[in-house]
Amino acid sequence: MPDAITIRIEHSFTAIAPVNWGRLAGASKEHAGVPYNPFLSHAYLSALEESGSATAETGWLGQHLLMEDADGFLRGALVCYMKNHSQGEYVFDHGWANAFERAGGRYYPKLQCSVPFTPVTGPRLLIAQNCAAQPVRDALVAGLKELTRRHGVSSAHVTFVPPEELPTFERAGFLHRTDQQFHFTNEGYHSYDDFLATLQSRKRKALKKERRTAVENGITIDWLTGSDLTEGIWDQFFAFYTDTGGRKWGRPYLTRSFYSLIGERMADDILLVMAKRGGRYMAGAINFIGTDALYGRHWGCIEDHPLLHFEVCYHQAIDFAIARGLRRVEAGAQGEHKLARGYMPVTTHSAHFIAHPGLARAVADYLEQERRDVEETGEYLAEHGPFRRGERQQDK
Repeated sequence: MPDAITIRIEHSFTAIAPVNWGRLAGASKEHAGVPYNPFLSHAYLSALEESGSATAETGWLGQHLLMEDADGFLRGALVCYMKNHSQGEYVFDHGWANAFERAGGRYYPKLQCSVPFTPVTGPRLLIAQNCAAQPVRDALVAGLKELTRRHGVSSAHVTFVPPEELPTFERAGFLHRTDQQFHFTNEGYHSYDDFLATLQSRKRKALKKERRTAVENGITIDWLTGSDLTEGIWDQFFAFYTDTGGRKWGRPYLTRSFYSLIGERMADDILLVMAKRGGRYMAGAINFIGTDALYGRHWGCIEDHPLLHFEVCYHQAIDFAIARGLRRVEAGAQGEHKLARGYMPVTTHSAHFIAHPGLARAVADYLEQERRDVEETGEYLAEHGPFRRGERQQDK
């Protein structure tokens, strides 16, 4: 790496020009051959900050690593935050924190490299097109370790890492952790019935019945995207989100202004699946649209109806992916109930740098067993999926 290349820390996305950020592969739609991940876009990341959802006040202090040349050209980046808690991450390290603090250590603050509140795999070591990938990756990881040292924090965590980036982290001494999600893969289906035809007979009948039951009582479903996403629609969806999120988490992570900002900046990348009864919307789910995937994020409702959650969040997402020719649907974290609905187990990955040698050894021993457990569970679930034997193989 030439001497003229430097890595600096930027605390705010408002200080990063969108056009510069858009040069990073995967962070915009401008790069042919590189899948666009909407969660890595400047529009999404800046909306989290500007809306007050992910800020120092909520425990997400920006520590973004920017690699630049002598002319200020952005060669690479790593989205990073200093955190004083482990909320909104979906890769759970509360047990590590408790054990370390019982032993007299100080686990928080820590560094967290991820998109806040977003359990979606995507590039973490972001690289501008036409730059040699591996030198940029190596330099960013070295920069993250140096940032960990300079701040004197316990650890740095890089979550939902794509498999191709893992070797870089492991060579630098990061520990490898695995977990599991459930994704639907579109095998070139022309319709939902094409997908159903690949299922075991009893599973096929169960899903048909489930979908009929979900829309009883005069319920209809709408897909809203682009110019459909008015402030009035966001008001209604936010009411669903806060009602359901408040019961699940106590305080929802995202503010009302977040939805206005993403509606203004990236409406064509958003799908709201909204359920209506009696002339008014009463439930909905938000999804984000990438180059080859639909990403389901969260849902909410102000009326309870049997099986409506499955219809709005999972079945409708499959319908949309097939209609748009998207390769897969990623339906968020956890949820073995997704298996019966055609979402198969997929392994997710994270990388963890633990500064304290004793804690690092203990975590390494734990992760070795955890990786075996995740692999065995995935194999078992894949064998008990809804597909006819030979129709579908487990995603890796």
